[in-house]
Amino acid sequence: MPLAIARRFCAPLLLAVALPALVQFAVAQPGTPDVLIRMDERQLRSGAFELGNPESETGPAEIALPGVVVVPPQQLRVIAAPAAGLLETLTVSPDEFVRQGQVIAQLRSTELVEAQRLFLQAVTGHDLAAEKLRRDEQLHRERVIAERRLITTRAEAVATAAALDERIQLLALFGLTSEETAELRRTRRIQPSLSVRSPVDGVVLTRGATAGERVAQAAPLVTIGDLSVLWINAQVPISRVPALEPGSRVLVPAQGAEGKVLRIGRSVDAGTQSVVAVAEMTQGTDALRPGQAVTVAMALRANGGAQFRVPAGSVVRHRERSWVFIRIPDGFRARPVTVLNETAQFTSIRGQLAATDQIATRGILALLGELSDGDES
Repeated sequence: MPLAIARRFCAPLLLAVALPALVQFAVAQPGTPDVLIRMDERQLRSGAFELGNPESETGPAEIALPGVVVVPPQQLRVIAAPAAGLLETLTVSPDEFVRQGQVIAQLRSTELVEAQRLFLQAVTGHDLAAEKLRRDEQLHRERVIAERRLITTRAEAVATAAALDERIQLLALFGLTSEETAELRRTRRIQPSLSVRSPVDGVVLTRGATAGERVAQAAPLVTIGDLSVLWINAQVPISRVPALEPGSRVLVPAQGAEGKVLRIGRSVDAGTQSVVAVAEMTQGTDALRPGQAVTVAMALRANGGAQFRVPAGSVVRHRERSWVFIRIPDGFRARPVTVLNETAQFTSIRGQLAATDQIATRGILALLGELSDGDES
């Protein structure tokens, strides 16, 4: 017995009963993805197939998907401790709105004291070098000193100026403003604590420390987010990805938010076989909350194809595509379609169909088995 025939007779019992005879396969005309499944009247009767017509759907073509609201990463700011020390106060709470420049914490730090001392030392060195340079320039003009000494003095003045600039930048990293630095230089009074201020307007999302504890340098204190624009990470089954495109309109009907598809992921989650589509929501974001689970409606790609509703069991997955089986005089034609939406009873699809086509609604497993066997033969 030939190997192909032996494999066919070893197929599952359901397929053997439904289609007892060999089915001839042929790829449709070149350039089309249809697959022909040739069957005679006896095979059709033994398969106990039931047929139905696809129902045309009207209205906007969209797909409903689950998603989670997130804050865009570029709109998140983590405010860290500029120096190690004791966190005396933390004046903001989660979900509180803060303004740019608002004090959010008070930190007492020995590192800050040392940085101020070194700054004042650098100021003294710079002032001495500047005075020495002024004096040597005067002496050089009077031809009292050699030019070599003047060159050395100028180099020392440049070095002390660079050291002073370094100390100013370090104080800025500790959070001191230019006004506070100027006040320290004028009064030479060292402060043991500093005020940590918010660099942006936003909402406090998390707190990473509590008042009274000692924190290390760069330890996160609070996370602030700008919630004027939000993202929704929607989970898209891989079979529906071809129907979406960046820039398409996105709605969250329950919350009244609106936006557009920003990008469609290229990687697939191995567990769920889904792709993440990121939607940027710019209108009605006041009703959305980070971490909130929502259902989004995404507009589908306009390709001129008609949209139909068919019974849920009449669409199958094969070779990473969705298929329906159209009745033709000598059997069935397997045609790929794009799944738009699914419920327990119906599936919305888009493809080269007509309302007069008869598609298989029963006996689908037998046809799918024959379609798979056709790939192997």
